[in-house]
Amino acid sequence: MDKQYHIALSAKMIDHAQYAIVPGDPGRVADIAQAIDPQACELAFHREYRSFLAYLHDTPILVCSTGIGGPAVAIAMEELAQIGVRYFLRAGTTGSIQEHIRVGDFIITKAAVRLDGASRHYAPIEYPAVASLRLSASLYQAMDVLGIENYHVGITASSDTFYPGQERYDSYTHYVPRALQGSLKEWRQLNVLNYEMESATLFTLANTFGLHAACFCQVIANRINSEAVDQRAYRDSSDLRNNIIRRTLENEFIRQGWL
Repeated sequence: MDKQYHIALSAKMIDHAQYAIVPGDPGRVADIAQAIDPQACELAFHREYRSFLAYLHDTPILVCSTGIGGPAVAIAMEELAQIGVRYFLRAGTTGSIQEHIRVGDFIITKAAVRLDGASRHYAPIEYPAVASLRLSASLYQAMDVLGIENYHVGITASSDTFYPGQERYDSYTHYVPRALQGSLKEWRQLNVLNYEMESATLFTLANTFGLHAACFCQVIANRINSEAVDQRAYRDSSDLRNNIIRRTLENEFIRQGWL
């Protein structure tokens, strides 16, 4: 099979991997892949799609960035599915909107509020954006096995925009359209945990394709206290993020009878 246009990958190049770790940032790909397998090698880097191939217990694992937002995620999922990927684990970053969720914590998204536009091209807005129960169970189990207590499970508001869609006023105009003013308070009241920009598209496409997707994020800002991103918290929790990914994959291999 020829290489897919945007991701510049083929089934042969990824050794027919069924599992993909999909961070947003291309800069995180090497770190995640080499934590899985120190011998992981880079396959391609085209536009926002950077990819490494790693092996865990002799099983190929693809790590491929998706870039920011729903449209970029949709392209990645379309092309990865065409070359045989069936399980997508998003490892991202997020800002919490609940006071009890602290910077440095982790959030597992069980479902997403569809504030994106890309997912509407795949299913009507009434269609739920929900995580794979099976893949999420492997993620929950990884947290427990690793003794991680500072994680939260809940609903994520998944927005196409970083500024107005997340009711941020630290923008160029310092203005949020009237339809979005007060939205952060409303999502808080409805027990939404956080904002991010990819999970609604990820879950909608996975379900419409008959595939599996799960998502967990490092909390790098608490919007109740500050709009600022805490880069130190991200660095400090990155090794733990990598351990979570590895353990989740091992849980999946056990379910598959591969380990």
